[in-house]
Amino acid sequence: MPIIPAAFFGMVLGLAGLGGSWRAAHVAWGLPTVIGEALMAVAALVWAVLIVLYAWKWIAARPAARAEVAHPVQCCFVGLIGVATMLVAGGVAPYSRDLALLLYWPGCAFTFGFAIWRTGGLWLGERDPGHSTPVLYLPTVAGSFVSGTIGAALGLGDFGQYCFGAGLFGWFAIESVLLHRMLTAPNMASALRPTLGIQLAPPVVGAVTLIAIAPNAPFVFAHAMVGYGVMQTLIVLRLLPWILKEPFAPSYWAFTFGVTALATAPIRLVGLGDSGTVSVLAPVLFVFANGVVLAVAAGTLIRAAQGRLIPAPAPPAAPAR
Repeated sequence: MPIIPAAFFGMVLGLAGLGGSWRAAHVAWGLPTVIGEALMAVAALVWAVLIVLYAWKWIAARPAARAEVAHPVQCCFVGLIGVATMLVAGGVAPYSRDLALLLYWPGCAFTFGFAIWRTGGLWLGERDPGHSTPVLYLPTVAGSFVSGTIGAALGLGDFGQYCFGAGLFGWFAIESVLLHRMLTAPNMASALRPTLGIQLAPPVVGAVTLIAIAPNAPFVFAHAMVGYGVMQTLIVLRLLPWILKEPFAPSYWAFTFGVTALATAPIRLVGLGDSGTVSVLAPVLFVFANGVVLAVAAGTLIRAAQGRLIPAPAPPAAPAR
């Protein structure tokens, strides 16, 4: 059995994110339900396989698993295990609320437990600025926002509001650190550049959460978050030739969750009766999200066919605290 990195759980985020976009498109525009449900089913299947393989990693390659958790960059991807589990719960929710809750609560507990442990280590200081990349958003910001979104879908909107707050203020704090690093520190290492795809995620994933927990609230703040997400996307596109100097790898799934949320938020606003600028943005961003996920999925399948999907182990680094 292959020894996989925790970053592979990013595939679940991209697939489930696109499935959520198609579900929203069914409500807003009457598009077929089968595509969204098929994507959710594929996401659940990938999640199940990855859960087994990651558990096997701790049995058959415990030193590698420990090294990943201790790595100052790769450790953040471990938080995706809980996030992916909650997204699968969201996929299951229309069919079985009980099963969805059975997945949601362990995923939520793992997410917040890992986020607290990881953030506590960061507060100890003495961190190399070169290790500060957008992966820092994953444990706290992504985990909190997804907890809120899926919680609202399961009828836990009040709990979701607290999760939204944790994600929102966590995003503001980490964003300032990352922008300072990118503006003042040396150039980002080539292997880390695809993680910039995560940079566009917080505002739009947060917008999806806001719409889920407060669908009757004024749209102005959701508009603002989507607008910031669009600007972040354009900046990342401007840097794409620089990012693509790094050969394709599963790390490029980092782009997919933010891109799919960038489509989902405007589509959900359309479904709630919003009009004007969003009616232009929504279809354009929906097509864009489908194209990005399709391209990354195709690249992944090609790498798998070539036997080059599993990356080589990362060189040792100073342990994360």
